[in-house]
Amino acid sequence: MIQRFRENRRLQGFLLILPTLLVMVVMLIIPLTLTVVTSFGQRDADGNVIYTFTLENYWRLIGFTEQGWDDLYLRILLRSLWLALQTTVIVIAMAYPLAYFIARAPEKRRNSLLFLVLIPLWTNFIIRIYAWVMILRGQGVLNAALGGVAGLLSIPFQPLDLYPSQGAVLIGMVYEFLPFMILPIYTSLEKIEPSLYEAAADLYANAFRTFWRVTAPLSMPGVVAGTILTFVPVIGTFVVSDILGGRQVILVGNLVQRQFLDARNPPFGSAASIILLLMTLGLTLYYTRRFGLGEEIAAG
Repeated sequence: MIQRFRENRRLQGFLLILPTLLVMVVMLIIPLTLTVVTSFGQRDADGNVIYTFTLENYWRLIGFTEQGWDDLYLRILLRSLWLALQTTVIVIAMAYPLAYFIARAPEKRRNSLLFLVLIPLWTNFIIRIYAWVMILRGQGVLNAALGGVAGLLSIPFQPLDLYPSQGAVLIGMVYEFLPFMILPIYTSLEKIEPSLYEAAADLYANAFRTFWRVTAPLSMPGVVAGTILTFVPVIGTFVVSDILGGRQVILVGNLVQRQFLDARNPPFGSAASIILLLMTLGLTLYYTRRFGLGEEIAAG
């Protein structure tokens, strides 16, 4: 029996993946199936789920209701996509130069610089968000500093109205997800062989052409990975928008949360969850197929 087990590669592989497979089925497949089933249901007057088959929840999300056209939830979906896109673009613009600087720094300093990037992650997520409330509010640190500088220069100063607002939510999103873009880009940049830069110099390529033809293509897998790690969580988050938006900036994540906890409407919340899942899955598949995830990017 033991001998047959040693010779059966398929059985060995199945036993190796069995624990992970069980976790995925229990923690992912079954909950997702229940969410899909619930999304086609209705709720009764007490907030309980009636398991029927109706597309009413999905039509309502798109804007078609019994009372007529209402684009409230459609605007929430578009707002979430726009905010996630803004966050991702800004994070890439900020993370790439910093990751490049760390990757080109002397080897002895790299660990220290990466350590500084990771320090904010040691603090609780909620505490970091509330810190931005103290910075951005009317009587916060930012307005106090700007007011002090304006007073020294004898310039009239009106406190900035940054909190609560969608701009504050954007700032919080960028701050929270910046490390998740820096690390994968740094990993790609750090793997680039110095001999490639020497070869580019031998071919009389200037700094711009070297970056465009060597650095950028070889670092694209890190940009793609960082984009996925940023875009997908941003589009579904609700804590940042609740705190920095003062519960006024509603995203898809807030919609799902409130339908389950406040409105007691699990079918509609489940439908919103499925729409969110399909949006992120579709955009992720398009992005990875368009730009790839492997070394074939460099060849392109």
